[in-house]
Amino acid sequence: MIAGADPERAEQAKHAERVIDLYASNASAWAALRRDSTIERPWLDAFVSVLPANGRSVLELGCGSGHPIAADLIERGCALTGVDAAAPLVDMAARTFPDHRWLTADMRALPPLGRFHGVIAWHSLFHLTPAEQRAMFPRLAALALPGAALLFTSGAREGVSIGTFEGQPLYHASLDKAEYAALLEANGFDLVQHAEQDPACGNATIWLARRHELASASAAT
Repeated sequence: MIAGADPERAEQAKHAERVIDLYASNASAWAALRRDSTIERPWLDAFVSVLPANGRSVLELGCGSGHPIAADLIERGCALTGVDAAAPLVDMAARTFPDHRWLTADMRALPPLGRFHGVIAWHSLFHLTPAEQRAMFPRLAALALPGAALLFTSGAREGVSIGTFEGQPLYHASLDKAEYAALLEANGFDLVQHAEQDPACGNATIWLARRHELASASAAT
C-alpha cells in the first residue's frame, strides 16, 4: 500500500459528499457564471440534430438555474424536465421557466420520470465518483426512448481532480475514455461524436450518443 493513499481517498470522498451543499450554498454565484450558451451552442446544435423526428422531450440532469443549457433548448421548442439536487437552483429555473418541469432530486436516486427523446448531463455527471458514474449508465439508458440523444461531459483522463468554486474544494472524477465508450455500447448507445478538451467549448470533453432504435427499457435494466 502506498503511504498516504487511504487518507487521500478519504479526503476525496469528503469533497464528493459536499458537492450538492456547495452548489446550494452558492446558487446565486453559480447562476451568475452560467448565463450564456454561446460556447455550448454547436454541441446543442448537434444534440438537437440527433433527436428523433418530432421528438422534443428533454431531460437535463444537473439543470442548475436553467441557464444556459435548458434555456437554449427551450428557445428551440423543446419540452424540458430539469433535475438538480441543489434546491435554490431548481427554484430559480422554476421561476424563470414556469411552463416546464423542474424537480429537486439527486440523479443517483431519481423518482419515476418516464422516458425522453433526449438526455443531457452537462458538467454534472463528472461530480459523481467513478463507481457512481458507472452505475448511472443503465439508468440513463432506462430514461432514453429508442433513438434518443444523450449528451454529457467527462474529464479528459481517468482520475479524481479537486477544483475550486467560491474558494471551496469542488470534486470531479473521470473514467478512462475506453470505459466510457464501453459503457455506452453495453447500455445500448451508439457514439455519434466525441471531443477531448474541445478548445471551442472551454476545453470540455464531450460525448454525444444515440440510443439504439430498437432499444427498450427492459434491455437497459
